[in-house]
Amino acid sequence: MLTVQGKDMVETMNLIDTLEHLGVSYHFEEEIDGLLERFFNLNSNYADEAYDLYTVALHFRLFRQHGYRISCDIFKKFIDENGKFKENIKSDTRGLLSLYEAAYLRVHGEDILEDAIAFTADNLKSMAPHLSSTIEKQVAHALMQSIHFGSPRVEAHNFITIYEEDEFKNELLLRFAKLDFNSLQMLHKQELYEVSRWWKELDLISKLPYARDRVVESYFWAIGVYHEPQYSAARIMLTKTIAMISIIDDTYDAYGTVEELEVFTEAIQRWDISEIERLPEYIKPFYSAFLNLYEELDKELSKKERSYAIYFVKAALKELARAYNVEAKWFIEGHLPPFSEYMNNALITCAYRCLTFVCLLGIKSVTKEDFEWLSNKPKILAASLIICRLIDDIATYKVEKERGQIATGIESYMVENGVTKEVVIDKFYKMATNAWKDVNEECLRPTSSSREILMRFLNFDRNIDVIYKGNEDGYTQPEKVLKPHIIALFIDLFEV
Repeated sequence: MLTVQGKDMVETMNLIDTLEHLGVSYHFEEEIDGLLERFFNLNSNYADEAYDLYTVALHFRLFRQHGYRISCDIFKKFIDENGKFKENIKSDTRGLLSLYEAAYLRVHGEDILEDAIAFTADNLKSMAPHLSSTIEKQVAHALMQSIHFGSPRVEAHNFITIYEEDEFKNELLLRFAKLDFNSLQMLHKQELYEVSRWWKELDLISKLPYARDRVVESYFWAIGVYHEPQYSAARIMLTKTIAMISIIDDTYDAYGTVEELEVFTEAIQRWDISEIERLPEYIKPFYSAFLNLYEELDKELSKKERSYAIYFVKAALKELARAYNVEAKWFIEGHLPPFSEYMNNALITCAYRCLTFVCLLGIKSVTKEDFEWLSNKPKILAASLIICRLIDDIATYKVEKERGQIATGIESYMVENGVTKEVVIDKFYKMATNAWKDVNEECLRPTSSSREILMRFLNFDRNIDVIYKGNEDGYTQPEKVLKPHIIALFIDLFEV
């Protein structure tokens, strides 16, 4: 189909979009990349009347998603002499929805796309109750979760259920998407079984009753970063680390005394099993399991001549422990740091940087130079840390305040600037939105790293949007946010 339709740009772009929506485009990456490169180099005249709003916005989004620097000026033909969007597009539902989705790929200085999000959202909300079922479901979902910010696997599952009801659907593509989803689900369930068995055998939760038992949620996080078959080992590695870091976080956050945490921090810095004798009794089983996990990973990577990678992971984990210890002292001593001091530490304790090192462990193409690039805190990492930290702070503020924690980002900013909680939350959202523009910019060619690596950052950031949706901490309280996604991805099968 791609080969035959490749001669017609509009039809082919629609097909590529459908393949991506259905979650099967990973099978045709080379073909899709070749077609997009050819179409981009055609320099199509989007000012031509033949290109309607739906088509222009779709092409813009697809090119941007694949790193092509297409200008937002192609939307100028939909702007009137007063700088506003023309009245005649207000009733174009498909066009508005396409523009809405495209606008989330904006970078700094693209005012036309800033206006587009507000304009399309307002109009789509007002027309939603009057739409037919299929387009209404698409609009309702988009207003709750934009494609660009969505977790690819969750979005694929959602689109398959909507596409089923589309009167113009391609039955062959639908059947292929369902078979592929079910097939991948089998692989994911096998991995989840393996990780769950490992977790159960460690039996750490019975020994550490204060810790969150979140191995399934940790796997959901990993599958959001990469769901394709070739990343199977990488997902397992990442899941195990997220589950371990969760216990470290809870030990610093909710249990240890200043003295105990000082010893625990030193033990992690020294990374030596002989340190176990100095530790409090309750944390000894964890420390042993923690060191053992990375010793096993080191052995695995040594076989592939990639043992250098563990050095970077250990350094990041040590940094994380030091930062957790600072945070714990603030909490226990009731100290509220200045906002800049809070952020310097909190950008580490969000654990994002540490997890990006771990997620690269399982990618075969990654080199030592890639780890060194990441060590130098590239712009995409700096932006992603801000997204993770601030969205997390908004979602967890209420719970942290209830348990008496005053050293929070929101509290620090409120006190320092003499403003209300609502003002701070608004400010944090604006800062996160600006950081997303940096992420979008860094994914455009020429890029500072490979597309395979940059997509991991993008997917990590998407996880933040999904897991903390509606100002809820979906990781700590999965019932509200993550349960429907987990059922959809790991339990429900599509009937073919």
